[in-house]
Amino acid sequence: MKAIIIKILKKEPFKTISKTVDDLSVDSYLVGGYVRDFLLNKDEKKDIDIMVIGSAMELAKTLKKNLKGSKKIQFYKNFGTAMLEWQDFVIEIITARKESYNYDSRKPNVKIGTLKDDQNRRDFTINSLAIGISKKNFGELIDPFNGINDLKNKIIRTPLNPDKTYSDDPLRMFRAIRFSSQLNFDIESESFESIKKNINRVKIVSKERIVGELNKIILSKKPSIGFLNLEKSGLLELILPEINNLKGIEEFEGRTHKENFFHTLEVLDNISKVSEDLWLRWAALLHDVGKPLSKKFNSKTGWTFHGHEFIGSKMVYQIFKRLKLPLNNKMKYVQKLVLLSSRPIVISEDFITDSAVRRLIFDSGDLLEDLITLCEADITTKNPILFKNYHENFKIVRDKIKAIEEKDNLRNFQPPISGEEIMKTFNIGPSKEIGIIKEKLKEAIINGEIENEYESTFKLMKKLGETLGLKFNEK
Repeated sequence: MKAIIIKILKKEPFKTISKTVDDLSVDSYLVGGYVRDFLLNKDEKKDIDIMVIGSAMELAKTLKKNLKGSKKIQFYKNFGTAMLEWQDFVIEIITARKESYNYDSRKPNVKIGTLKDDQNRRDFTINSLAIGISKKNFGELIDPFNGINDLKNKIIRTPLNPDKTYSDDPLRMFRAIRFSSQLNFDIESESFESIKKNINRVKIVSKERIVGELNKIILSKKPSIGFLNLEKSGLLELILPEINNLKGIEEFEGRTHKENFFHTLEVLDNISKVSEDLWLRWAALLHDVGKPLSKKFNSKTGWTFHGHEFIGSKMVYQIFKRLKLPLNNKMKYVQKLVLLSSRPIVISEDFITDSAVRRLIFDSGDLLEDLITLCEADITTKNPILFKNYHENFKIVRDKIKAIEEKDNLRNFQPPISGEEIMKTFNIGPSKEIGIIKEKLKEAIINGEIENEYESTFKLMKKLGETLGLKFNEK
């Protein structure tokens, strides 16, 4: 292994970093995620953490001179760190430090420390590994907590007492679950029990930092791993009670409904196989969030969730606002997908009429492809015949959409006749009649009664105006 490490360290930018460290006669180490991912044979990271026993500022200034083409240094004096960019690498230089915490804050009190101090403060054993880049320990792996074994055995474990680790900085509980999801590692039992004991400490963590970890879980290859750990630990109930409330199956008169929590995680995993879009994945996570509030039992039809899409779309705003997620077009995108999430399913199960497809195209606009993708991910039946039939039906829906879209050009629909032209045609000002005519023209196009083109639309407009008692302007 040491030979492989040395081979990497002789490449740039490590070659120049190592020479600079020796010129300054300081001990320095490659630490953090780069080391972890290198040892896991993952794709090369472009974020490099260099820990120095000495001044990070001095090393950064000298390194900028030696690494030709490096960009302006950013200094963070409170933490004794500096950051510079070279080509597509981001190099963060950290002064070895010792940390202590006040109970009501996750912001550490920082003192200059030793290599041991710096490794002790790390969150997990797999992140506490260090590789020497100074001449005296060039290529040597320093592993005081047996992190290399935890990498081999796929274990997330804290270097020191987990109660102290998680209580000092409760964000580490989310990081543990995030790494378990990203790497498909198990959280060591003592460490997981400590998370369950310390969950109430999350109140000192900002929503922004929690959401940062939550988004990384959602973006992992199989997000359900992270969400199952969030649920088992109790953290899910604290941060996303709406998802936690999907758990369980209710029975009445011997009839039950689908278990919506595990179904939701399966849909999220399904969408993650075909898309890396964070907001499409959020839509998958929240697509059934309105079901607990819409659940009713009818002795004739059994359990129903009528209107859960509408309720869910309203809940999206509440969730985004509480978690301080962006209240912009991203939120509106998720809202609309949740609102429309059952529409393609209904079309695929019933006789597919042109008017139903036109209405779907009209209502979904640019979101149509993502909506169909979400609905295909929503197929979680374990019955192979039904699974095949549903997917075949969606292929028919896709073909129908393509044919009608090419023929009628309904995507981002704009009627051939504007409100201004209606006013001019009948020599009237703004009025309710204009809205009535525009709505009836739209419905006629969607229902296939007229073509989506000017001549037939103008003819119907004239007829509708006469019906409403409007006088046609002959000029």
